[in-house]
Amino acid sequence: MKRTEVESRPAGMSIVRQCELLELARSSFYYEPLGEDEYSLRLMRLIDEQFLRTPFYGVRRMTAWLQRQGQAVNRKRVRRLMRLMGLMAIYPKPRLSANGKDHKIYPYLLKGVTVDRPDLAWSTDITYVRLAHGFVYLVAIMDWHSRYVLSWEVSTTLDRGFCLEALRRALCISKPEIFNTDQGVQFTSAEFTKILEDAGIKVSMDGRGRVFDNIFSERLWRSVKYEEVYLHDYQTVPEARAGLGAYFQFYNTERPHEALGYRTPQEIYFGTAATLTPASEAVV
Repeated sequence: MKRTEVESRPAGMSIVRQCELLELARSSFYYEPLGEDEYSLRLMRLIDEQFLRTPFYGVRRMTAWLQRQGQAVNRKRVRRLMRLMGLMAIYPKPRLSANGKDHKIYPYLLKGVTVDRPDLAWSTDITYVRLAHGFVYLVAIMDWHSRYVLSWEVSTTLDRGFCLEALRRALCISKPEIFNTDQGVQFTSAEFTKILEDAGIKVSMDGRGRVFDNIFSERLWRSVKYEEVYLHDYQTVPEARAGLGAYFQFYNTERPHEALGYRTPQEIYFGTAATLTPASEAVV
């Protein structure tokens, strides 16, 4: 939706209320076409698909792979695009950058823990989702035991606002004993961790470069991209939001999981096959 369409709404109605009525994320209201050229967007699509297959590819290997595909690209450009997409290879590596001074890093609490019931452990992660002429970022919060996606949100930027919105929505449904994240600035922010600690939730964080600490999120992104994103050519942010909303409803309530004995995440999480309100529509 173009900004001018929202601004034509009745005078006196706040932007927040307009977005609520339209079921549109507030960040989408301020969306402007991203400034990447068509070739960069093409490269980002190739990087996205290859990284899903080989998440251990860093800048050097990704550059070499692209060149073998006939793309005249240098390492500097690949590094910039991977940073823009929020991609980082999973191999262990030295800590080359420090978090902000107000960012506390918490220990990983799930090593050796058997997650055998809902709400013992939740996790969250962010991924890149392509549009026809741009891209957005997607965050989701998932229960480890059931694979149930409790909430999700999209944004055109990597600021922490959309992650906070998703967290608040998820906590309207229930709360976990342990909440696991990576060490991204969205999740190490004082505002994010304070919400968890105020709710009495233990904060757990992955070790740097250790994708297996958050393996369920990686599997979720693989399903989302191969079963939804790569099959549709989203043109706009609202279109992406609608498509992802339909997919997560399907994922939670209809898609059987082999690891769950071919039951659905909803059946495991709630102990029932009854139809429930989709997580994305939870009222904050």
